[in-house]
Amino acid sequence: MDTSDLPNSQPTSAHDKILPRVKLITMFRLGLFQMGLGILAVLSLGVLNRVMIAELKIPATITAGILAIALFTAPMRVFFGQMSDAKPLFGFHRTGYVWIGAALFTLTLPLSVQVIWQLASVVQADGGWRWTTQTIGWTALAALTMTMYGLASCISSTPFFTLLVDVSDEDNRGQLVGIVWSMMTVGIAVGGITSKVLLRRLESINASLEVLRSSISWLFIIVPALVLVLAILATLGIEKKYSRYSSRSSLINREDKITLGNALKILTASRQTGLFFTFLLVMTISLFMQEAVLEPYGGEVFKMSIPQTSLLNTYWGIGMLMSLSATGFFLIPRFGKRKTTEFGCLAVGFCFLLIILSGFTGNAKLFQSTLVLFGLSAGIATTGALSLMLDLTAAETAGTFVGAWGLSQAMARGTATVTGGIVLDLGRKLFTTPVLAYGLVFALQAVGMVLAVWLLGRVNVQEFRDNAKEAIASFMEGDLD
Repeated sequence: MDTSDLPNSQPTSAHDKILPRVKLITMFRLGLFQMGLGILAVLSLGVLNRVMIAELKIPATITAGILAIALFTAPMRVFFGQMSDAKPLFGFHRTGYVWIGAALFTLTLPLSVQVIWQLASVVQADGGWRWTTQTIGWTALAALTMTMYGLASCISSTPFFTLLVDVSDEDNRGQLVGIVWSMMTVGIAVGGITSKVLLRRLESINASLEVLRSSISWLFIIVPALVLVLAILATLGIEKKYSRYSSRSSLINREDKITLGNALKILTASRQTGLFFTFLLVMTISLFMQEAVLEPYGGEVFKMSIPQTSLLNTYWGIGMLMSLSATGFFLIPRFGKRKTTEFGCLAVGFCFLLIILSGFTGNAKLFQSTLVLFGLSAGIATTGALSLMLDLTAAETAGTFVGAWGLSQAMARGTATVTGGIVLDLGRKLFTTPVLAYGLVFALQAVGMVLAVWLLGRVNVQEFRDNAKEAIASFMEGDLD
């Protein structure tokens, strides 16, 4: 029997009694948006990253810096989250922002690719990377287009994550998170497979630059358009039918007074906000430093072609797919969100050590099997952490809180991407063996996961909730004005 069809045993308000609970099929439908983000992640941090470093000979640090710019627009997540709390678009708090953002990143991502081709042409003409007026100009323009892409993602993703808070209850939030993020993993797998199919002309490692350019450009036009369609299908009619925002918020009739400043005062009322923010930062950095180096690692250490390395995301995606929903439905109800997250983090750290070992053996099959295990562990850690994240919100400023947590994660993703590139370049200077250079990145990630577990042990959810309630009460009395 689908428990999502059962009435909520503890409604948040009287109005909640007449609102339907999200069914299993609706959870999967919402996951279409995350699936689209997963596909885009393969394009930007998988295919494009590999091509820029290995084929176009752009230094890893420069490549990582350009791609990470999109993630460093994360402070705007708080702004757009607060906007979705206070200023509805087209009559809804979340849906309009999701659609506008999705339309914008569909336009900006192909544009950024065209700029990167111009940068590559200059590098090729110069016989290698040199800082010149042209390389500086095209690098700056590439960074600008990735900034636009990042802002588009902020506009859409933060209101979407807040929508998950609005339509769910605490007892089914873990299930919703597990399914939605498992769909993102499906997207990563689909992105890897789609990339392999559309890039089949590049099976030859010696494919010409012109063939490379036409294949990649075509890929970056088709796929973002598909993601826009998925975003619309995922959210159409959901907010109207399931959102509990208007019944939960005590400030619903005072939306014009929920300024960004007031929202930030509520956000920072508890020291637990800073602790959880730091935990998310450390965990996410430690989890994603490998994104900037994983495919080059496969190419350089295991001698894989571009289509083969694009499938590396599929291997760990399969592992995540197996564990995300299972964690939400079985592990979290049995062990709780904190213990589940701690176990996942430690397991991820162990997997990074296995990835280093596989490099020393040169066994591609062992490497691929380890990536599946890494995906299983990452799914457990991610589901636990995200369930905690969505619990740590106040209904009145849910968008601001989710924006803050998104800020932490995006800052971490950006930092992880840049740090991965920098540590790899440092490793190449310290070691002559490629596996040692890449191993330095993976070893640092393992240490970070242990630190994340220690930080999580200091987070007190009840203290956070008590402080947030006091801050909101003070706001309603005018003390925060």
